[in-house]
Amino acid sequence: MEKFVYSFNEGSKDMRSLLGGKGANLAEMTKIGLPVPFGFTISTDACKDYLDKGGVLSEEIVKEVYDHLSELEHVMGKTFGDVENPLLVSVRSGAPVSMPGMMDTILNLGLNDESVKGLAAKTGNERFAYDSYRRFIQMFGDVVLEISKAKFDFIFDGKKEAVGAEFDVDLSPEDLKSIIEDYKALVKEELGRDFPQDPKDQLMEAIQAVFRSWNNDRAILYRQLNNISASLGTAVNVQSMVFGNTGETSGTGVAFTRSPVNGENKIFGEFLVNAQGEDVVAGIRTPQPIAEMEQAFPEVYAKFESVAEILEKHYKDMQDMEFTVEDNKLFMLQTRNGKRTATAAVKIAVDMVEEGLIDKETAILRIEPDQINQLLHPTFDSAELATATAVAKGLPASPGAACGEIVFSADDAAEAAALGKKVVLVREETSPEDLAGMVAAQGILTARGGMTSHAAVVARGMGKCCVAGCSEVTVHESAKKMVVNGKEYHEGDVISINGTDGSVYDVAIKTVSPELSGDFGTIMKWADDVRNLGVRANADNPRDARQALEFGAEGIGLCRTEHMFFEDERIPKIRRMILADSESERREALAGLLPYQKGDFKGLYEVMGERPVTIRLLDPPLHEFLPKTEADVNQLSEQFGISKEAIEKKTVELHEFNPMLGHRGCRLAITYPEIAEMQTEAILTAALEVAKEKGYKIKPEIMVPLVGNVKELRFVKNTIDETAKKCFEKAGMELEYMVGTMIEIPRAALTADEIAEEAEFFSFGTNDLTQMGFGFSRDDTGNIIKEYINDGILERDPFQSLDQKGIGKLVKMACEGGKETRPNIKLGVCGEHGGDPDTIEFMYKTGLQYVSCSPFRVPIARLAAAQATIKNRK
Repeated sequence: MEKFVYSFNEGSKDMRSLLGGKGANLAEMTKIGLPVPFGFTISTDACKDYLDKGGVLSEEIVKEVYDHLSELEHVMGKTFGDVENPLLVSVRSGAPVSMPGMMDTILNLGLNDESVKGLAAKTGNERFAYDSYRRFIQMFGDVVLEISKAKFDFIFDGKKEAVGAEFDVDLSPEDLKSIIEDYKALVKEELGRDFPQDPKDQLMEAIQAVFRSWNNDRAILYRQLNNISASLGTAVNVQSMVFGNTGETSGTGVAFTRSPVNGENKIFGEFLVNAQGEDVVAGIRTPQPIAEMEQAFPEVYAKFESVAEILEKHYKDMQDMEFTVEDNKLFMLQTRNGKRTATAAVKIAVDMVEEGLIDKETAILRIEPDQINQLLHPTFDSAELATATAVAKGLPASPGAACGEIVFSADDAAEAAALGKKVVLVREETSPEDLAGMVAAQGILTARGGMTSHAAVVARGMGKCCVAGCSEVTVHESAKKMVVNGKEYHEGDVISINGTDGSVYDVAIKTVSPELSGDFGTIMKWADDVRNLGVRANADNPRDARQALEFGAEGIGLCRTEHMFFEDERIPKIRRMILADSESERREALAGLLPYQKGDFKGLYEVMGERPVTIRLLDPPLHEFLPKTEADVNQLSEQFGISKEAIEKKTVELHEFNPMLGHRGCRLAITYPEIAEMQTEAILTAALEVAKEKGYKIKPEIMVPLVGNVKELRFVKNTIDETAKKCFEKAGMELEYMVGTMIEIPRAALTADEIAEEAEFFSFGTNDLTQMGFGFSRDDTGNIIKEYINDGILERDPFQSLDQKGIGKLVKMACEGGKETRPNIKLGVCGEHGGDPDTIEFMYKTGLQYVSCSPFRVPIARLAAAQATIKNRK
């Protein structure tokens, strides 16, 4: 019989796919003897069963929950719903992959109008009892009954204002009783029924609400952003409550065994006296630094330090811990591998190797390749920063620099970003519902919350600059303004924020790219020592090539020659070529372009030296180069003495209903061989001249795009070879060169054995291969793909991460076919997927020799290539 529910003493950290990360780690902490309040976990299998049955808990699951509830009552010596000594529980989500704040939590479950009196009498603390009850009604009302949290906040804040209470703790028991009555009236008004009083009904409704939260909007968005499968489901943890809100001898906190901001080997975190855990992570109150806990609870803090050390050594990784102190006794509520900035990730990995906790390969695997992006983000220009004066200072929650127009809502941030504006999202505090706006913004500024608030944790995870808990800022979200020390700032005003030191400026400050060195250099050297998959860059000019080399590229895997034609002095010449009525006119125009192309290629060869450089012949349809505006048509007409009517006629002739499948790629080189001749001459002449001037041994790689038939490649290759002979005769010297093709048409993958008769290398153009394989236009189907992901038809955008089942099968077939004909064929990928870590691992396993990506993704690709090597070797 299938088992759905597990007590904390039945599991271990190796059961995270079944128990979720939180449940598995609660079981592990229980197993190693740490102070964990007892409870049980309802598995991810139960979640899948619930969702598969259309939102119904099976009888088997309900029975197992009640059986484990009886065990919990026995262990705790309390009865669920008892009016004298009630057992209260928390109900918390826990997915196999950490998704902080994305799903729902309910605390103090089990209270009702009668048991709250018993709790007050049992503890002798009436204020604590009614504070717990009002928290429960608010959380249950929001999460389970789906009544807007803002409506509860309106009642709560109104009472605080009415009685002159500055903080929550200033409310008296009578104030809290009044709030509770108003909360219950709100529930009755909204739902037409009373707030549920039966604790077992409360529990079952809460479990189902947490399962439902797996598919709430923010959880779906978070999974999409972090490539987490929707099929995993979430577990539910039901745990006996411990209370940090019983008075001055109690408290709650969140801490990391090392700094998640910079990796310093020192406990980092925050705590609040007389509070529950949600107060810290939600940013409702600005907490105290963890170091001050030593003064408030010296004995408890010593115990906590010991537990932190045990956990880090046990898991061999930096831990993110949640804890509660109840009447000077420590309880551990959660531990997990802590999310951290890229700077911290790199430092912690290197430090732990030096400390002997982990080896180099484990250190390499510890760093998420996409995190490296954070290290490549800009910081403020030091000269401009020196002349700027901060108008406020908050907590440096997530490092980096951001500058943009102020917006006060997530929706406004998303709308402004869609219009191409750079914005800074300013909030009193963020909540998980703000995720889309946080993604769209350059940075986040909050007036409340600490270093472990929602804004801080999420911003660090996505490498987004964040300043939190900036108490000098008063935010009036409904009025779309903020006030800083008496000065008003409105939506659209520009500010700059520094997430490294917490400063806020009311001027625009220029940003500069960071330098990569130190621990980053160490980890990348380790990665390069391990990996056996080459990493090249897509670069079209010497500037990009130099950037690529700086980031560790070993060559150029794609130079798109068409990008060279769009400069002001060149575009008229290619337009003249397109408008030509005869081959001789075309050749005349191309002769004018030849010096430019040769100069471009010389620049690339001079930067890259003897490293491989793959240059693709002209690919896009010719109509892309023609003028789009009447002013451009008039200018072209005057420049070349061609009538406007002739230009317009040619534009009509070249118009295509589906240009991506039209007259482009190798088809241009076949219908207009003179284009391929000019480009080949420029490529080889440039190589010959640099080889002679610099003494480099250069071996150009000439790539023919959009081949689907071996005869196409044979035709173009003949043009290349004949042109090469003429170039070598003219120069009086020769050099080796290679001719290959992009595999970007499905037929090319299917007939790769034939194409390899002519091609010395394949470079997979996975953008077009995906487009043609799916029948999706990558320029027009963005919204369709988004809907497909939301509806669960696609797990991920296939233009961002390769569809391994379908398009990947074409890649495998092409590799096998190519090797069958030409065993030593060179295989690489140059589509945008070349910088995606999952695709890189797939390409490594498929047998490619290199990947090529944009220069700024080269470090990511180097690390991902090393990880692929380690994983597949093991």
